Amino acid sequence: MPLLEIKNLTKAFGGLIAVNNISFAVEKGEILGLIGPNGSGKTTTFNCIMNVFPITSGDILFKGQSLKGLKTYNICRRGIGRTFQIVKPLARLSVLDNVTAAAFCRVNAIKEARYEAERILEFCELGNDKEKLAKSLPIGGRKRLEIARALATKPELLLLDETAAGLNPSEADGAIELIKNIRNRGISILIIEHIMKVIMSISDRLHVINFGQTIAQGTPREVANNRSVIEAYLGEQHHA
Repeated sequence: MPLLEIKNLTKAFGGLIAVNNISFAVEKGEILGLIGPNGSGKTTTFNCIMNVFPITSGDILFKGQSLKGLKTYNICRRGIGRTFQIVKPLARLSVLDNVTAAAFCRVNAIKEARYEAERILEFCELGNDKEKLAKSLPIGGRKRLEIARALATKPELLLLDETAAGLNPSEADGAIELIKNIRNRGISILIIEHIMKVIMSISDRLHVINFGQTIAQGTPREVANNRSVIEAYLGEQHHA
């Protein structure tokens, strides 16, 4: 049984169909890349999974149980964490307090929440920055803080939305390493990413959408050689 299963998902905003009858699954222990041009429906799919947007039709199953109608915080407590494309930490709180606040999704005691936060910050290589104000971090640090806050909710599945966007090549390499380390801890990942070096190097499989519809799926090599994907998104420079 897949960890996450998207079944014929459709999301319409009035007459605009943002996601049109897409289906895919994330297996336990897998990194699945969700890619496509800007405006193709990728982040809308994330928002449907977390019920930020109620779905128009179809179903979303996590560990075999439907998520339809659940509150976002209950979906999080079931084991799905997410990051956001535009990171917005609690700017006037410290890095440590940001992650501590997220840890209260799972724990009730401040001592335990702070312990979990410090452990996660070390894992995300932010331990030396824990007393800094979140707003003082550079973009690379804020991206890592976003991941740390999501990890503090103890997810089984992590939704990553453009984790490497805005990073320099060295920071992008660090993001690749961090994502692989997260998977090595037994956390499955569904990731949206436009930087091909990142998505091609970490994904076990890719699912490609355009204008809200699936146009291809398969291994990174299979997708890179798919003519529809090349024409709609990748361009000839990424032909494998």
